[in-house]
Amino acid sequence: MADQTYTHPNLIEDNIGKDSIGTEERKPLVIFSAGGKGTRIQSLNSTVPKPMIPIAGKPILQWGIENLVSQGYKRFIITISYMAEQIEKYFGDGSNFGCSIEYFYEDIALGNAGALYKLWQDGKIGEGESFLYLIADAIFSIDFDRFYDYHVFHDAIATSFTHPNAHPYDSSVLVTKNNRVTGWLMKEDDRGQWYHNTVNAGLQILTTDLLKLSRIDPVSVGSERKVDLDRDVLKPLIPSHSIYSYESSEYCKDAGTPERFHAVEEDIKNGRVEARNLIHPQKAIFLDRDGTINRYVGFLRDINDFELLPGASEAIKLINSSGWLVIIVTNQPVIARGEVTTAQLDQIHCKMETLLGAEGAYVDGIYICPHHPHAGYPGEVPELKIDCDCRKPKPGLLLTAAEDYNLRLEESWMIGDSWRDIAAGSAAGCKTVLLNGDGSESSGSGDCTPDMICDNLLDAVKRIL
Repeated sequence: MADQTYTHPNLIEDNIGKDSIGTEERKPLVIFSAGGKGTRIQSLNSTVPKPMIPIAGKPILQWGIENLVSQGYKRFIITISYMAEQIEKYFGDGSNFGCSIEYFYEDIALGNAGALYKLWQDGKIGEGESFLYLIADAIFSIDFDRFYDYHVFHDAIATSFTHPNAHPYDSSVLVTKNNRVTGWLMKEDDRGQWYHNTVNAGLQILTTDLLKLSRIDPVSVGSERKVDLDRDVLKPLIPSHSIYSYESSEYCKDAGTPERFHAVEEDIKNGRVEARNLIHPQKAIFLDRDGTINRYVGFLRDINDFELLPGASEAIKLINSSGWLVIIVTNQPVIARGEVTTAQLDQIHCKMETLLGAEGAYVDGIYICPHHPHAGYPGEVPELKIDCDCRKPKPGLLLTAAEDYNLRLEESWMIGDSWRDIAAGSAAGCKTVLLNGDGSESSGSGDCTPDMICDNLLDAVKRIL
């Protein structure tokens, strides 16, 4: 989750949505990869292929198809192999599901992207065409028009749907700069001590240009080699081509283990899957950073001084499981004062996300104000020495997040240890909680009155939820 100052990385000022793909005729082709065995989840049901395992009354794959059809996507190709006849028999030509479905049968193992080269060679994917390429064993509810518009706006050859999740340590993580992918860290790669929780979800928008640039001969696929999309195609093209990350808080979880399967099933039954689609209004718990999530040390300049407060991970994990968004809004005048670089701040947030991820917790967004209104500091950054609209107690960070995430501010909360947090939350229209447990800034000045006063973040979250 990259730090955000003014805008969410998926919104390019007011451009997203102006040139929407609109009519069904302009909706791209959808290709589902459904050929895997799903060995980790076979203990639940070994009589059907993984995409056909029923969850909350429907096969996993059916949930995905229905989500897309409801948004006007009607052209599907499903690549099948293991127990292929069950998938083809159930979905047929797609007419019973309001769409058109074709199948590509892998009689030999092609890798998770090998079928794409065969489909391209056979003319099933047109020259210059962009298409959705999705794993068939994930449950998701996503505004795909917004995702696709983002891909087109950036003229990308590939765009990966990324999100924070509760287990980044065993997931592929993308490294980004301004949402352009600069690194692709597989599970087996050394990712360093700290990293952002920007997990590749297995949902992609690709173009045939990507297949051309990869220099993989379609004729060689299957007979000579398997093709792994991440390792063989995307990762080698990162240095020289436009591959983007689409960061989103929307619901997307694989049901690849029995534990995750049951968690996803519970989310479906409770309505959390559909509710997280950004088509629908969201609600959030905004969190200050210093003194709320991590130990207050004054101005935090050294990454070694960052330490999560007791109960912070548990509190954030509770918010994650509730379906509310977790959004950090933090003043960072150390940037304007020249005491911390943006790269150093980014590493501090990498440490925060890594520590939270190790405890199964994550944040959906981080909004920072890098400004400071007073001049006279050695090494200060002149262009950041301004009286801005985003520095708390002003509500700018919260208002920007509300626009980005389609938030209902009147149903959201702001939690912080300073009167500035309470004033910002109140000005944005949120309910507020003042923390007074660690003695940092809770005794500051200000005329605002919080809706609650709590000892710590965990206490506050439990009372809100």
